[in-house]
Amino acid sequence: MKKPDTRPQNALALSLRVPEPSGRPGDAPDFSHLKLDAAGAVDRPEVSTAPFDMRDHAFRLVRVLDDDGRAVGPWNPKLDAETLRRGLKAMILTRAFDDRMHRAHRQGKTSFYMKCTGEEAVAVAQGLILSREDMGFPTYRQQGLLIARGYPLATMMNQIYSNASDPIKGRQLPIMYSARDYGFFTISGNLGTQVPQAVGWAMASAYKGDDRIAITWIGDGATAEGDFHNALTFAAVYRAPVILNIVNNQWAISSFHGIAGGLETTFASKAIGYGLPALRVDGNDFLAVWAATQWAEERARTNRGATVIELLTYRGAPHSTSDDPSRYRPADEPAKWPLGDPIMRLKQHLIALGEWSDERQTAAEAEAVEQVRAAGRESEAIGTLGQSRPSVKTMFEEVFATEDWRLVEQRREVGV
Repeated sequence: MKKPDTRPQNALALSLRVPEPSGRPGDAPDFSHLKLDAAGAVDRPEVSTAPFDMRDHAFRLVRVLDDDGRAVGPWNPKLDAETLRRGLKAMILTRAFDDRMHRAHRQGKTSFYMKCTGEEAVAVAQGLILSREDMGFPTYRQQGLLIARGYPLATMMNQIYSNASDPIKGRQLPIMYSARDYGFFTISGNLGTQVPQAVGWAMASAYKGDDRIAITWIGDGATAEGDFHNALTFAAVYRAPVILNIVNNQWAISSFHGIAGGLETTFASKAIGYGLPALRVDGNDFLAVWAATQWAEERARTNRGATVIELLTYRGAPHSTSDDPSRYRPADEPAKWPLGDPIMRLKQHLIALGEWSDERQTAAEAEAVEQVRAAGRESEAIGTLGQSRPSVKTMFEEVFATEDWRLVEQRREVGV
């Protein structure tokens, strides 16, 4: 006798939703889903505010610069003109460096490169506000952190070219820099792993009674990685002095932010479930990035723990030189991004203050291009990809504190 089917029956067949972006190639760009507050509309809570009492900040958008380039509202950091010019010039230099190194890849001088076009305000502002003594745990799109702090451009190029003067001696992919003296921890190639590294470093700093904090960045796509959530648990439980940035640039490689949950809620709101304070910030507004980072820094330095900051921005360039964005997004989408270009917005602000001009902008751009060219000549004189490389003997160095017999034998076999 056949056993009766006692399972409940759905009125409709079940279906699986696969999130889709608002536009594909050939479509008109559509950013109507974004929730954008007007500049100056979001209040600035006290640094001592309990995370529960500022939950709305995970859904609002901290903005300082209005459409006319004026700094308005409670988040205005009131920076002096020299600091603003320094930030603008560092962003201009970062973009010039990006453009040259992208061309270098097309010329076969390196095997790989990743640009940060449209995201320069994030790393530059945060690189300027925090000390080199603090430790940054970046992704591959925070080259502006090094450039803002004056790291030699030729040394960056040597690492990209993997030539004989590569400071990492050929042990990393191009663009995965490492510069402890500049507060730049070695870039981790496995997505998301830099976040628990940053939290652990910050916990160690607090455990030792030190005064240094950590800061880290992760893309919107990588927030779906378990490492990110593990890190938030430790950051919350131990009140680690760390700033946790989510750079929501709308696209991971070929997949849009909705695949990581960006259509259901804001990325900043992920902090709420862990009892952490969250800020959602206009990532193309240099002043807003500065102000939010300053707020989170004060919180960390006064033993109030970690802050999650979602930086709303847009990846204007391909994910990397291995990517072709024309295959998955509208061609004119970068130009339609409603929060504009971070360089042009800071330029507009300085002009409105009477501290800059179109002529000075043109001169600064030309100066940046020449500075990058000079660094390029210096680095390429040593060699580009395949023309020169670190000595073979370096692969036996700085790995083990004490060489065992196998390493000694391998070194003998190589003849070094």
